Amino acid sequence: MSEHSQIEWTDASWNPVRGCTKISPGCKHCYAETFAERFRGVKGHPYEQGFDLRLVPEKLNEPFLWRSPKLVFVNSMSDLFHAGVPDEYVEAVSRVMTIADWHTYQVLTKRSERLRDLLNGKLQFAADRENIWWGVSVENRRYGLPRVGHLQQSPAKVRFLSIEPLLEDLGEIDFSGINWVIVGGESGPRARPMKKEWVLSIREQCRSCGVPFFFKQWGGVRKAKTGRELDGRTYDEYPSRVSAPIPDKHSRAQFAEAFLRSFRRSTRNRALLQVLV
Repeated sequence: MSEHSQIEWTDASWNPVRGCTKISPGCKHCYAETFAERFRGVKGHPYEQGFDLRLVPEKLNEPFLWRSPKLVFVNSMSDLFHAGVPDEYVEAVSRVMTIADWHTYQVLTKRSERLRDLLNGKLQFAADRENIWWGVSVENRRYGLPRVGHLQQSPAKVRFLSIEPLLEDLGEIDFSGINWVIVGGESGPRARPMKKEWVLSIREQCRSCGVPFFFKQWGGVRKAKTGRELDGRTYDEYPSRVSAPIPDKHSRAQFAEAFLRSFRRSTRNRALLQVLV
């Protein structure tokens, strides 16, 4: 967990799951994998197991501990809807987000079919919550655009697209039911290029549909040098956020205790705790 994220479009990150596996071209130069694998084998480090998928149930109660409302990127170092994450655990993470509703959560996935199916099923209780933003990654037409359709087929109240890394011209996009769009280029020593006309096309479509547009970065080998300006300005648009008062420390502790007590009551969750903590 990091209470202060360096990701431009969020305040903090929360990682009750660590690790992932590649499923599409957008994963090729995964920053999270690169970071995690640096610490493989380092005894006692959170990423001692590198980027292997791992549940981290001791992190579930962290949103109750923060002293101020935050915009929270859920699983910046994983994918909540990875096939290796049990439904019961996905539900537990979602329960925390509905209880600690003074924060706004950004849940981003490439496993959009599972997102759609769970939001229409076991996660219906969390789908229509305004403080939970459900999003999919979009990097190209073949893999990315079908995810948009899956997101639109879900009953999510707030839906967003993270079009990063943008690897090609996406053409005309159906933005119906989409509440926010982030666009960014790939960064790092092996970064694939992003053309300005691809970005402008998305920006203009967002404008015509009234969708808030956030331009994260041009990316490249030296992303600090290329910056975030598009046509001489930065784009930091967001959807509207609900504002809920944050309870005092004692009340937050009670919420956390009640949640953990409920989580542990499940036989299956007790097994998860015994194996994975």
